[in-house]
Amino acid sequence: MLRLESVSKIYPTGEVLRDCTWEVLSGERVGLVGANGAGKSTQIRMLLGHEEPTSGQVVRARNVRIGYLSQEFMVTPGQTVREEMWSVFTEVNAIQHQINTANAKLADSEGSSDVEITRLLKQIDQLQEKFDALDGYTLTAKVEKLLPELGFSDTDGDRLVETFSGGWQMRLGLGKLLLTDPEVLLLDEPTNHLDVKTIEWLEGYLKSLNRAMVIVSHDRLFLDRIINKTVEVERGVATTYSGNYSFYLETKASLADAQLSAYERQQRELTRQQAFIDKFRASATRSTQAKSREKQLDKVERIDAPVGHERTLRFRFPAAQSSGKQVLLVRDLSLEYGEKILFLGANLEVEKGERIALLGPNGVGKSSLLRVLSGEEVPTDGTVKNGHNVIPGYYAQHQAEYLDMDKLVLDTLHDEAPQMTNEEIRTLLGRFLFSGDTVFKKVGALSGGEKSRIALAKLLLRPTNFLLLDEPTNHLDIPSKEMLEEALCAYTGSLLFISHDRYFIRKVATKIVEVADGQLVTYDGDYDYYLERKAEEKQRKQEAAKQARTQTKGKKR
Repeated sequence: MLRLESVSKIYPTGEVLRDCTWEVLSGERVGLVGANGAGKSTQIRMLLGHEEPTSGQVVRARNVRIGYLSQEFMVTPGQTVREEMWSVFTEVNAIQHQINTANAKLADSEGSSDVEITRLLKQIDQLQEKFDALDGYTLTAKVEKLLPELGFSDTDGDRLVETFSGGWQMRLGLGKLLLTDPEVLLLDEPTNHLDVKTIEWLEGYLKSLNRAMVIVSHDRLFLDRIINKTVEVERGVATTYSGNYSFYLETKASLADAQLSAYERQQRELTRQQAFIDKFRASATRSTQAKSREKQLDKVERIDAPVGHERTLRFRFPAAQSSGKQVLLVRDLSLEYGEKILFLGANLEVEKGERIALLGPNGVGKSSLLRVLSGEEVPTDGTVKNGHNVIPGYYAQHQAEYLDMDKLVLDTLHDEAPQMTNEEIRTLLGRFLFSGDTVFKKVGALSGGEKSRIALAKLLLRPTNFLLLDEPTNHLDIPSKEMLEEALCAYTGSLLFISHDRYFIRKVATKIVEVADGQLVTYDGDYDYYLERKAEEKQRKQEAAKQARTQTKGKKR
């Protein structure tokens, strides 16, 4: 359906892609993976026809319909959900508007001449014929059928789009895309800013669609559950793996091990042959043999050493004095904003060494709670008390606003950790996606996402023994997430963090706290333990509901 053939792309700043070849076949769900800046978005733009390759070609099946869901889900304020969905039918929508206008004129035609009324009736008939020819009524049925599939109720259809959260607006964006009946879906970071519940819904929905897909995502669990083919872009080269993300990791590791073994065997043999040549090159009796071996050696096709993993730094947090056993104690905490109550009598205890993930849908107050725990906000009621020798460190999105905008990126980190060398600082900055001359940019010239990454990197250089992190993996690619996971797992302090990245939660969290109905519910185990308990709770509720229905039926008899 879509194919890149020997595609290269060179910008004035350098080569991004070279000799990339891969394809999307019917029914394939392709995950396009690689570090930020590897050329994933460039290839998406090429598939869409928005950008041309420097060399090679992009082949599209004849009249193939491509649908693209960008990272930003654009909706039009002032429109209802139904109107927003209908907006994709540009021609039909225009005719419907004309019909509505003509009908309004007809309804207000009292005192008009018979000629004018006849003209309006004739216009409505002609417009109605055009509407019918474009299957207008069928499209109405399609919209009504799709709304419940996306999770919208009948009454939701008449609500204004701006009253919905980002997750629901993503569903709208996806619905609009599907109404155009694309044969191939291109999805660019579809899980960005979605909570876990919405991500899980999206997974199930995408798996139910019988369409080819190309997905760019840094959500590893999402990729694992959706894709059946992986295309990795590394150092400008695309490599295809016929399986999901875990299969790709395992296969790549196995291939690298095999290549390393073959490379080492060849190097030993080359060294042995070269030693013989050097020893007997000047020998009266064996120089001919030495020269013959030298010619053979020149013809040997060298095996390349496998490309090393890009994570060259094993980052560790700077040591801080040890805290007491009890790190944080929250008692009877209430938090209100006007008439909105987020927490009412909530309790929480954090002990030394715990790594706690704070879970719950968007909007339940997780970020507000972290601001209270960090001292940024005062609770409406209750107490928040840090334990003995606790040295907290807090990361939130707005923290980037407190950076010195006149400082260079390199100096921002160096001033925070003067004990580190320039090379160590630049390596760390590379893990946070700053390389080359970008380290000499002023902070004020950075994008919002870049400032957030600098703020996170700066925080991680401070000696602390209790970290409070709000969505620390936002704006990070997979290698950077892996670096952060490794550092947090080796962190000797305590950790309370918010994340919607389930892979990250599974790797880091040793305990789960769920925000539910203004309370903090603790699960004394890791993410898998939490999922098991939630599944058991759901089953108990279903059995109780079933039993209640049975008892109700019995009473009616």
